[in-house]
Amino acid sequence: MITKTGTDIECAAALLRNGETVSIPTETVYGLSANALNESAVLKIFEQKNRPAFDPLIVHIKCKDELEKYAIVENKRVWKLAEAFWPGPLSIVLPKKDVIPDLVTSGLETVALRIPNHPLTLNLLEKIDFPLAAPSANLFGSASPTCAEHVLDQLDGKVSYVLDGGETKLGLESTIVRFTSSGPEVLRLGGLTIEQLEDALGENINIIRSSSSNPEAPGMLSAHYNPGIPVIMGNINENRKKFGHKKIGALTFGADIQDENVASFELSSTQDLEEAARNLFKGLRYFRKKNVDIILADWLPEKGLGRAVNDRLRRAAVANYT
Repeated sequence: MITKTGTDIECAAALLRNGETVSIPTETVYGLSANALNESAVLKIFEQKNRPAFDPLIVHIKCKDELEKYAIVENKRVWKLAEAFWPGPLSIVLPKKDVIPDLVTSGLETVALRIPNHPLTLNLLEKIDFPLAAPSANLFGSASPTCAEHVLDQLDGKVSYVLDGGETKLGLESTIVRFTSSGPEVLRLGGLTIEQLEDALGENINIIRSSSSNPEAPGMLSAHYNPGIPVIMGNINENRKKFGHKKIGALTFGADIQDENVASFELSSTQDLEEAARNLFKGLRYFRKKNVDIILADWLPEKGLGRAVNDRLRRAAVANYT
């Protein structure tokens, strides 16, 4: 199969109605989508990504009115977040209704729902009468795609069509939230910051760290975002001394590496956290073309989007040993 790329929403909609997969652009990363109510179509997502069946999928809906069509909403704070951040990089985990297949949720009684903020995908959702299950459009465990070219790098010949919406604005996946009896929890750090969520809710939010197995929501596995090259976290200049015998790639954040033997990618020369988040996956992919032996990266400030970038880098580093 030859994967086609374009902006033809009618073509994308027809393929999805026929049970095929389509890569869709969002404000976060590109997703690999299929009809969330069609188990055969959803199975293609797992097959094409080599994604384990125990890792659940996020379901994308077209509007807030659809929330109670697919989930049970008992907490009023869910509506507060939906009003504040949808469409946008927020996924909310809720008890699912039976219309959502167990395959989508990996057998969990809950489903993660969101409204993506991209004009092409919002238009596409208006053209179809079903929600879209859509994890990131890459092979499982790899860095997420932030443009159509990244999707084709790994899924060319597998996915039926790539709806090309240009480069994504945020470059990090959605933040995943759930509500429990003890209060709101973030299950995955992402494009919406803890500060934004706490401001909207008027209360503190607990952060649940990633899991090595049996994740409670999409994107919670402790080893993930593997660029195919070992990632070492810590002070770059100190680690250069330890690994000087290797061909080094440096993923920097405002640091000036003056060494012709080091392949350097700057996340943000001005130490802008939004710019760094937008460039993270692009940077991890950059080093594959440079044939480096190792990627050295320093921690970003543990605030705002810096938390989410650090989360992705931490799991990329863990993936070295799994």
